[in-house]
Amino acid sequence: MFLENTVNHKEQFGWIEVICGSMFSGKTEELIRRLKRAQFAKQKVEIFKPAVDVRYDEEMVVSHDANEIRSTPVPAAANIRLLADNCDVVGIDEAQFFDDGIVAVCNDLANRGIRVIVAGLDMDFKGNPFGPMPSLMATAEYVTKVHAVCTRTGNLAQYSFRKSKSDDLVLLGETDEYEPLSRGAYYKAMLKESVKEIEVDDAEEIVPKQQPDN
Repeated sequence: MFLENTVNHKEQFGWIEVICGSMFSGKTEELIRRLKRAQFAKQKVEIFKPAVDVRYDEEMVVSHDANEIRSTPVPAAANIRLLADNCDVVGIDEAQFFDDGIVAVCNDLANRGIRVIVAGLDMDFKGNPFGPMPSLMATAEYVTKVHAVCTRTGNLAQYSFRKSKSDDLVLLGETDEYEPLSRGAYYKAMLKESVKEIEVDDAEEIVPKQQPDN
């Protein structure tokens, strides 16, 4: 378990903590835990999330286990810099949905003596690094990778397999759209999807086009 830095950060620079992993791995749960500990310690805490995330609530950051904490939805990373004055701790959820400016914003806040806690998906549904997350992980002092449990093997899961047919990179969803898979299960699932696409393409080529009636 991650242990918070106990040094008085008022006398030094702040730092960045990144919590990353797949869908259903407990990222937001861990973010909320750290933020509530800071609130209990009477630290001034501000929480932000992308305005596009309205799955559970327009303002609350809510985990899959229904734990929640009030946040401020923002349309762009630059808004966080403007709204985070005089904070001890800044929390940011779903960081993968922010623009690349989130990296500079987090570093600016840390350089001002603020503890910055960021949570987000490290990979998209195609298994590629997601948005600004790689850069955030590279510049953070602390990186915590959490795992879900694979729904098909029971092993640790680090991939978010999309069950729906949408190819949109940003698709907010729950268990109807995604399931956490291990490396082996994800590889097999993606291979199966590829075979299906090839079969459909072949079938479309074989079926002759209907001739128009004269």
